[in-house]
Amino acid sequence: MNYIVALLRSAIADFGKNKGRTFLTSLGILIGVMSVVLLMAAGAGLKVYISQQFESLGTNLLYVMPGNMFGEGGSGFRGGGGTLSAIFEEKDIVTLKRIRSAEYVIPYYQKSIKASVGANTEYSTLNATSEDIFPSRNFVAEYGQVFSSADNSSRNKVAVIGSKIAEKLFTDSSQAINKKIRIEGQSFKVIGVLASKGGGGLGGPDFDSYIYIPYKTGYIFNTDKKFIQILIKARSEEVLPTLKQEIKTELLKRFKEDEFSVVESTEILNTIGSIFGILNIVLVAIAAISLVVGGIGILNIMYVTVSERIKEIGVRRALGARRNDILWQFLAEAVVLSVFGGAMGLGLSAVIVFFLHSLFPAYISWQSVMLSLGTSSLIGIVFGVFPAKKAADLSPIDAIRYE
Repeated sequence: MNYIVALLRSAIADFGKNKGRTFLTSLGILIGVMSVVLLMAAGAGLKVYISQQFESLGTNLLYVMPGNMFGEGGSGFRGGGGTLSAIFEEKDIVTLKRIRSAEYVIPYYQKSIKASVGANTEYSTLNATSEDIFPSRNFVAEYGQVFSSADNSSRNKVAVIGSKIAEKLFTDSSQAINKKIRIEGQSFKVIGVLASKGGGGLGGPDFDSYIYIPYKTGYIFNTDKKFIQILIKARSEEVLPTLKQEIKTELLKRFKEDEFSVVESTEILNTIGSIFGILNIVLVAIAAISLVVGGIGILNIMYVTVSERIKEIGVRRALGARRNDILWQFLAEAVVLSVFGGAMGLGLSAVIVFFLHSLFPAYISWQSVMLSLGTSSLIGIVFGVFPAKKAADLSPIDAIRYE
């Protein structure tokens, strides 16, 4: 143990004599470790972010969508085998509402639109749906109120809008209530502004920019009276498997098995997590290339160090130092140089993640700490062994005579 401590002290003392060169040599390792740690922190934070988004949008939800989402047909508008996907109609909504374990059955029609107030025009997404969308998605009105089943039955031209689109169109969200808004030339009265829900990051839906109207009123735009999706909320988590099977049983009376999908929110979450997991691995692998570049820098500087200290090596060998003593001395210097860069990269990453955490739930896991320090140590050993071996193999007499 004392031998190892002496080697480390000697290595630190040698590098302390040339601080500038030590820092510049470690810079490659610093950048590599920082890149890997930050990407791993972002990947871990991304999983937390997606989970939080799904949890905030309600639990015990099932999505009925056209196409075989997890089959060969992919998630497009065609099912497996190339057959046309299911096209949902209001009669499907009525049928599914008969299932006792379903608390809400919510039709969805979605359309990209232009909304305007006076000369102020903004692009948005129109959602023609039922009043049940608000409790099922945990949406609450910050100002005004949400529309009701009576608004739906009477096909009232009322709208509930997200906080972000409200600010863009009215400047002050609270001033939007009972004001008129034009959607694709049609006039609607704003009766509610939803509390901010977030989203919109990482390519996800921006719920605060959505506009909601009763789905029967939406037949103005949805002339075919077809729905792209049906959202169903179970009465409890325990009945989810049973409800899922009951939905399939009912829909199979009208559609083929590969023409629709009944998907739990957890399945969507796992699929998204898998995709981002693979992407994160690829990005970390690319970032790791800079670690190799940093290792080559250590290799070069250690060869230079050996050349500068040939006489010192000769004197040490003449005074009784063994070949392994020289080998371990230079190997220790390479490892210290590499770990120094790794520790600086890890520290800088921690500072960056600390400031980012208020905006995004990124965090540094103990796995990334161990990986970064272990990798930097391994790089020091791998790229330090060749110059260390060169130093150990020097003949004492030739080394002393070296000019």
